Amino acid sequence: MAEFLVALSEFDRQRAWVDLGYPSLFDFLHRELGMSRGAAHYRKTAAELMQKFPEIVEPLRDGRLCITSIVQLAKVLTPENCREVLPQFFQRSKLEAMAIAAELQPATAAPHRDVLTSPAVTTSLPRDSWEPLTGKLSRLHITVSDEFLAKLQATREALSHTVPGGSTAAVLETAMDLVLKEHARRKGVVKRPRKIARPAKSDTLTAKVKREVWARDGRRCQWPLDSGGICGSTSRVEFDHSLTPRARGGPSTADNIRLLCRMHNDLAARQAFGDDWMDQFTRNPREVASARLTQGPPSG
Repeated sequence: MAEFLVALSEFDRQRAWVDLGYPSLFDFLHRELGMSRGAAHYRKTAAELMQKFPEIVEPLRDGRLCITSIVQLAKVLTPENCREVLPQFFQRSKLEAMAIAAELQPATAAPHRDVLTSPAVTTSLPRDSWEPLTGKLSRLHITVSDEFLAKLQATREALSHTVPGGSTAAVLETAMDLVLKEHARRKGVVKRPRKIARPAKSDTLTAKVKREVWARDGRRCQWPLDSGGICGSTSRVEFDHSLTPRARGGPSTADNIRLLCRMHNDLAARQAFGDDWMDQFTRNPREVASARLTQGPPSG
């Protein structure tokens, strides 16, 4: 296990998972190697922590440090306290590591957490209830159906551009804002009248084409993987002119459009226009590094 984690750490440092078409190390572990989501999370955390703190390698090799305590260790370990804190996690179970982490870094505010369980195990709770935590924060307890959870996940994916990695509270609040805005529009409570729609330009990506591509691609990133299949991410999905880039006169037709996640859309543009040109539009340096480490099939 320790040797695997050392190799995985180097694999992640080089961001080699990008070469294989995956949007993250977690996706590579979960989908390519077939690990459970929990196992992938532990190993991803360990690989990232090794890059920052090589001191954990030997304790992992000789068994003093357990992989199940890595997640808790990662929460509190810093360059300043490494020598003092690391030994406190030796020979500790997962629960013991959680207690140590809580003692070293106690919560200074009300904890934010999402508690979602199936109706079968929530019969003891009121249908809707909330409890105050601070003067401005409360915890809401609700019983939801499987359909609700599916819609919540779909909404989180739909809002992944505006609320990337958003909590359930952030996603629901954003959705409620949209409902209230639409309600105000229907009631005529708007600041200015809507403008008269103008005819679409010939290169405009129309709603009709978007619907066709969205349905055809199953709202998933279509970037091909070396091992077969596609990326399949549903987060931050964008429309990409795949055969001929729009900047080179490519038509906005369904045959020339595909869905790509943000990372692979950026990668496709870099293959078409080069890093020097695209760097001026890319704000995230990690995305720039990702794109520069990979060479895939030409795209636009």
